[in-house]
Order: sequence, then structure tokens, then C-alpha cells
Amino acid sequence: MTRIDETKEFIPVRIAVLTVSDTRGLDQDKSGQTLVDRITAAGHILADRKIIRDERDQIAAQLRDWIADPAVDVVISTGGTGLTGRDVTVEAHRDVYEKEIDAFGTVFTIVSMQKIGTSAVQSRATGGVAGGTYLFALPGSTGACKDAWDEILQYQLDYRHLPCNFVEIFPRLEEHKRRK
Repeated sequence: MTRIDETKEFIPVRIAVLTVSDTRGLDQDKSGQTLVDRITAAGHILADRKIIRDERDQIAAQLRDWIADPAVDVVISTGGTGLTGRDVTVEAHRDVYEKEIDAFGTVFTIVSMQKIGTSAVQSRATGGVAGGTYLFALPGSTGACKDAWDEILQYQLDYRHLPCNFVEIFPRLEEHKRRK
């Protein structure tokens, strides 16, 4: 169920998009562009966009850079979530997570099942939090990026979404670091 409370003011979120690919350049990056188009159409801010090869240490380093950047609230990566030997995006994300958002992968699988049936089992989409930044790893297909944004992220990244959303708890993501 999705409900938007129109009496609340929309709060734009600063989102970085990372495409993980050994073969794509910016002009061939349909999945990354799909995310960029949806992010900006929703009223959010594209904080940055990069393409990185399927190298676990490079992916993790880029995630850490964006986590440390106060101009980035959310990172969405696309690509490298499958089962092949070069698919290391999930491992790179988990290298930096402080907390994993377990239900993100579950909900993504439910959404995917409605579109691609049991083939959804091949995705390892994941979400987590580190340094007060949300991180999501999506498959590299344009359809998967559309599904994740349209069915999950557009709502969870909208402060007006009821009964709860990721934006409203931004201030509390690092409350454990406060002095007692």
C-alpha cells in the first residue's frame, strides 16, 4: 500500500548513481540513465554519477567516498548483482554496510516475481546503511531498475509516504555516535 500525505512538504534527496560494468560507457548505460531520469523526475537531486568496472575494491572505495561526502544521502548502484564470477557488487556493498536492510532484497524479489517469475531468484539485490547514507544495489537490467524505483524506492525516498519512509529517519541513522 502506498499513501502520500499531500499536506507534507516534499524533501528532495541527494542521490548518486553508480553503474558497475566492464563493458558499458555513459552512452550505453541505459540502466543508469533510467535511474537518473526517475530520480530527477521525482524531484530529487542527482548528486553524482559514475561507471566503475566489476572490481570489488574499486566499488567499495567509491561507495566509501560517497558515504563520506555530505552532499550524498543515497547511493543506488546498478549491475553486478548476479551469480557469475564477475558479479561482486553485493560483496562490495556488504564490505561497507553498518546495517543491512534485509527486507529490501525480499521486497525486490516479490516485485520481480510479479514481472519475471522464478527468474527473480537469480538476483541478489541488497540495501544497507553506512555513515548515515542509504545504499542500494540493483541488477543491471533496465527493467529491474524501473521495478526497484517504481515499486519501492520512489516511495521510501519520499518524506510524504505513509506510514513510514527512509527520509524521516535520516536524522536518527547515526544516533549511536552521539554522547550519552
